[in-house]
Amino acid sequence: MAVDSIVSSPLGPAACEKDAKALQFIEEMTRNADSVQGRVLAEILSRNGETEYLKRFKLDESTDRETFKSKIPVIKYEDLQPEIQRIANGDRSAILSAHPISEFLTSSGTSAGERKLMPTIQEELDRRQMLYSLLMPVMNLYVPGLDKGKGLYFLFVKSETKTPGGLLARPVLTSYYKSEHFKTRPYDPYNVYTSPNEAILCADSFQSMYTQMLCGLYERKQVLRLGAVFASGLLRAIRFLQLNWHQLTHDIRTGILSPKITDPSVRNCVGHVLKPDPELADFIAGECSRENWEGIITKIWPNTKYLDVIVTGAMAQYIPTLDYYSGGLPLACTMYASSECYFGLNLNPMSKPSEVSYTIMPNMAYFEFLPHEQSSAQLSRDSPPRLVDLADVEVGKEYELVITTYAGLYRYRVGDILRVTGFHNSAPQFHFVRRKNVLLSIDSDKTDEAELQKAVDNASKLLREVNTSVVEYTSFADTKTIPGHYVIYWELLGKDSANAPSTDLLGQCCLAMENSLNSVYRQGRVADNSIGPLEIRVVKSGTFEELMDYAISRGASINQYKVPRCVNFTPIMELLDSRVVSAHFSPALPHWTPERRR
Repeated sequence: MAVDSIVSSPLGPAACEKDAKALQFIEEMTRNADSVQGRVLAEILSRNGETEYLKRFKLDESTDRETFKSKIPVIKYEDLQPEIQRIANGDRSAILSAHPISEFLTSSGTSAGERKLMPTIQEELDRRQMLYSLLMPVMNLYVPGLDKGKGLYFLFVKSETKTPGGLLARPVLTSYYKSEHFKTRPYDPYNVYTSPNEAILCADSFQSMYTQMLCGLYERKQVLRLGAVFASGLLRAIRFLQLNWHQLTHDIRTGILSPKITDPSVRNCVGHVLKPDPELADFIAGECSRENWEGIITKIWPNTKYLDVIVTGAMAQYIPTLDYYSGGLPLACTMYASSECYFGLNLNPMSKPSEVSYTIMPNMAYFEFLPHEQSSAQLSRDSPPRLVDLADVEVGKEYELVITTYAGLYRYRVGDILRVTGFHNSAPQFHFVRRKNVLLSIDSDKTDEAELQKAVDNASKLLREVNTSVVEYTSFADTKTIPGHYVIYWELLGKDSANAPSTDLLGQCCLAMENSLNSVYRQGRVADNSIGPLEIRVVKSGTFEELMDYAISRGASINQYKVPRCVNFTPIMELLDSRVVSAHFSPALPHWTPERRR
């Protein structure tokens, strides 16, 4: 499009007419955030007023905020579990939603060790697709010329199961990639991927990664952006290249696909890409055979303008490694979403990771905000909390996100803590602070203190046979290895020095801990290869006393000191590591199947 015909919007000059409409839509929604929110709530309540759940609270066809807030309780997943179980078991009556539940989206958050099941309806795909359609028009404001090349995105489907009642249960992205919205998406020059759909949709993670990497290498000069969902996923792709470049370059040199790729649809689609290219093979082998991989991304994909990955929240721990491999390319966080609901987008996607703020799109759901100091307190029906509307949050304050969705979640606590950084028009912008109560996270796993305690308790039972117990422990998520892994520091007390725990026994303790952790962690270990074997580092006797002395020397109260169950402060890590007497890794994979415990 000629420069003089570029359409302007308050956000900036749109790259094309289609972008202009998307930017105009963002402006309309954010200018009238409060009225849009009122309309969204009224739509949800009028549509679902006859559901069993809402009738229980006697709304009597009211659709106004005041009645809604006075009658509908603020809930967590466990409060809704009986209704969700009935739907999962095959009850098709209008329990939560007047529209039929089309499938369950499995959350990376867990309840009783299993993924949470989030009900969804068919039209939610349209809402998610609408938010996706806004991302590139915003990005085009900051990075020109993205229509002149392609994106190398490592995207994967994960395992899915059926509930006893026959509904699919799968992660939200798997649902999206398998939908017609994705598979038959119209051509958009600003959003072309190097990965064929067949490679993305291949359920075997090795074959999927291999073919996506192979296609990305063939089109190395067309690639203008690299991405994955999470930062950890992009680093796994780089690690995959380190481990498999010999075979990949062999395929490129000969034009013959590795026999390890057995999926017929994948072999067929890659056949159109594959051709002998000894010069390309020599170049990639030359780069990959170097010991130093600093800046490898820009060496192999020299026209890359930015990396498109989530690096907020727990993913921030991967930023130094991404910078190392990319030579400091900009990191773009484009959107904020979860299994429960897609929330909003980043209107300044090239901002530094520490400054990323997401603008909530008020048409996606009805949003309320629980002031964080209240969210930590016990909420009950007798002492209802004062929730704040979207347009009424205050800059600088932290809130827990509470949502009411078209699919049948009402005043549901998502568990995300957000800090208000400002407003775009009348819509607030939020910095993602953290998930509530999450202690350890490598990829999409989330382990809280209670789960970690249970895992330590179960593993330490194995030590009884040698009269040994765990005196103290702490942990950290080691992301310097790829994939990252959990490290648990144990201080042991042995009653019989002649009968100390063997290396084999401590390895079994690692495995016992892994088998005690939730299903998302175990899937990451077994099926997704996104988490490495758990490690126990045994430290010298007295190490945790030293830890307390150090904390007190920095001003902690001796009366209120508690051993931190997770550490990431460098001096403390150094102290712990200097006291390690032995390290042990899980010798096998933990138990995991796609089937849920009934």
